[in-house]
Amino acid sequence: MITMRTLTKAILLLSLLSAVGIGTQTSAQTFTGSIANGTVARGRSARGTIVMSIPAGLHVNSNRPSSQYAIATTVKLTGAGVGAVSYPRGRNKKFQFSESLINVYEGRVAFGFTVKVPTSYRGRSVRVRATVRYQACTDEVCYPPKTRDITMTARVQ
Repeated sequence: MITMRTLTKAILLLSLLSAVGIGTQTSAQTFTGSIANGTVARGRSARGTIVMSIPAGLHVNSNRPSSQYAIATTVKLTGAGVGAVSYPRGRNKKFQFSESLINVYEGRVAFGFTVKVPTSYRGRSVRVRATVRYQACTDEVCYPPKTRDITMTARVQ
C-alpha cells in the first residue's frame, strides 16, 4: 500500500529530477569568441567571430525563426569600432509542437562581425563584449530564453 507521504516524496523527487534535467539542457550550449588571430593593426579592420556549439538533441531558434512564438537568437555587440553582426542562415524544420516550419540553428553556428581600429587609436588592446540571447529547444519542448555574455580582446599593433 502506498501512503500519502510516500507519494508526496515521489512527486517531489520527480519534480527535482525534471528541474535538474531542464537546467542541464538549457545551459548545454557553449560559446567562444575571438577577434582575428588575437591581433589587430591600427588603421585596419579585423574579423571577429562568436561560435555557439549546440549539443545533439537540441536546437536553438535562428535569428529569423519564422514563428511568432519562437524567440529569435540575437547578438548585441558593444565596443569601439564594432560593425553589425552577420547572422547565418538557419535550417527549416517541422516539430510536433508547431503547425508550421521553424528556422533553427543546430550543431556549430558562427556569428561574424568586424572591428575597425582607427589609425589614431592609442590603446594596446581592443575589447568587444557580446550578449547572446537564445532559446534552446528539443523536438518536443522549448525552454525559457537565456542570455550569455562573451568578452573578446585583441592586441593592437
